[in-house]
Order: sequence, then C-alpha cells, then structure tokens
Amino acid sequence: MRLVFDPVFGEVDLTASVEELASLAGAVAEGDRLIRSTSPPDDDTLAGVEVRKASGPGIRIELDAARQVLVIGGDPGARAILAANLQSMATAEDDGHLHIDYFPGHPYLVEGSLPVVVNSPHGGMPTR
Repeated sequence: MRLVFDPVFGEVDLTASVEELASLAGAVAEGDRLIRSTSPPDDDTLAGVEVRKASGPGIRIELDAARQVLVIGGDPGARAILAANLQSMATAEDDGHLHIDYFPGHPYLVEGSLPVVVNSPHGGMPTR
C-alpha cells in the first residue's frame, strides 16, 4: 500500500493491491488497528493508516503529521459504510478511483475530514 499526502490539494492518494484494500476494509470495519505502508518512505509518503474506534457520529479522517500516519476514527456504523466502499474497490473488476470527500449531508464523514482518493488496483479510469 502506498499513501501519498499532497499538501497542495490537501488530500491523500492511496494505491493498494486487491489484498491490501481488502485488509484495509477489514481494519476499518473492526477498528483499532495500524496498517503499515509497504512503500519506502520519502517526503510525501505516509507510514500507514491507523483505524480507531470512536463514539461518533460519523468518521473523521485526519493526518497525524508527527507520525506521518493517516488516522480514520469513527463509530461502528459509519466505519461499516466506509469499509463496504473500500471492499467494493477491492473487488471491482474495472479501473477507476473512489473519492472519499466530505460534503454537507455526507452519509458518514464529518466536516473537516481529510479527502482521500482510493485508486483501483486495476489502474486508471474505466474504459466504459
């Protein structure tokens, strides 16, 4: 898994294999787990993703800059929705990406959450 923080756009770009995305989906569903990045560290690459159980409502995604870790914290219901979205990306058979980005009335993200782009393990945009 490779996590790159883009300070210009203020978002994280996540690229992972099918297995890594499925593992991340499981961690989000369960909560309280740290998954380390498999890419070598550099200035913009994050060390991993930490999932935390929280009372909610919703999920907050933030950057722990001191540890260079993406933190996903939220209640079980909201984490279940995000986990299902991540699992869908892992099992999709086409290309593309998923934008996880707050907007008013978002079903599981809270205002102030860091945007994340999850890339399909199969590559760029769909050919449909």
